[in-house]
Amino acid sequence: MPESKIPQPGPAKLKRNAGPDEWLEAAKDCKYLSEPHMKQLCEIVKEYMMEESNIQPVSTPVTVCGDIHGQFYDLLELFRVSGGMPDGTELDPPKTSPSKLRGPNVNSNDEQEDSSSRSQSASNTSTELQLNRKFVFLGDYVDRGYFSLETLTLLLCLKAKYPDRVTLVRGNHESRQITQVYGFYEECFQKYGSASVWKACCQVFDFMTLGAIIDGKVLCVHGGLSPEIRTLDQVRVVARAQEIPHEGAFCDLVWSDPDDVETWAVSPRGAGWLFGDRVADEFCHVNDLSLIARAHQLVNEGYKYHFNNQNVVTVWSAPNYCYRCGNLASVCEIGEDLKPTFKLFSAVSDDQRHVPTSRPGRSEYFL
Repeated sequence: MPESKIPQPGPAKLKRNAGPDEWLEAAKDCKYLSEPHMKQLCEIVKEYMMEESNIQPVSTPVTVCGDIHGQFYDLLELFRVSGGMPDGTELDPPKTSPSKLRGPNVNSNDEQEDSSSRSQSASNTSTELQLNRKFVFLGDYVDRGYFSLETLTLLLCLKAKYPDRVTLVRGNHESRQITQVYGFYEECFQKYGSASVWKACCQVFDFMTLGAIIDGKVLCVHGGLSPEIRTLDQVRVVARAQEIPHEGAFCDLVWSDPDDVETWAVSPRGAGWLFGDRVADEFCHVNDLSLIARAHQLVNEGYKYHFNNQNVVTVWSAPNYCYRCGNLASVCEIGEDLKPTFKLFSAVSDDQRHVPTSRPGRSEYFL
């Protein structure tokens, strides 16, 4: 890509009366909005989010995306791999070579399947997505990456313009406490000279949905399950308009992880729980779910199924996490047949992105 085409970060130069259309075009170019425009954007998005339930219904076809963590140029690659943005913007072809895999049993046994019917099914899913492109993002939009503000701004602009096509689930990093430690607060302060925009963004975080449910069968959350939650109706009555608590159902939904335990175990993260296959099986049975899609954990292969029944999958969408992990990323396309198709992609190369000259030290960005 010629350097002139690579989005160059910096403040947006817009007229005072600019609105969502102009904001979105600036955000696509890695520009951050003025303080008044950013606060206005936050208010618009908050109004839409207030109308959403704790588990927002979403219809197929839809693309499910995992953690982004401020990796703006890789978010653009995510949209390229997915066929474009929710507004129908057709982007350049992917800069990497994405692979398409049909889950959950992607292994040598798949070669015995009828490859023509499989590719036709995957093609149908992609065609549906092109015509009616919707996205569910599973949280952790900010922190650790170089461009948390610009990443969040782009997603909020898309939400403001296309509220029915973009669902922003809350992650554990969408909180005041975490963003003050892992970079977003500092980035806002550096770019605006005060914490005012950070505070406005945190108010948006408070209204983000706790999950999404695709065609009533696929539950999307950031982290995982909770010993306090047996039914989806219990999630629907959680008071979400607050800072993420240190314990309880709300906390668990954004902090828990699947693991090789029978039922529940203490999480080494210090928040949430480890939950095992019996817990996942029972939860899916009680709530008539075919799959739980979640993020929250780095997966070197881009995605990972858990447990014998493969009813929990981790989707990870930040390639080469923190610019050093070397991992693949993925998005999960779900069509009307509710069978996930994963598109894998790599980080864009250094000559396809802007790297800040005064970037924070590693110690600030790694757990």
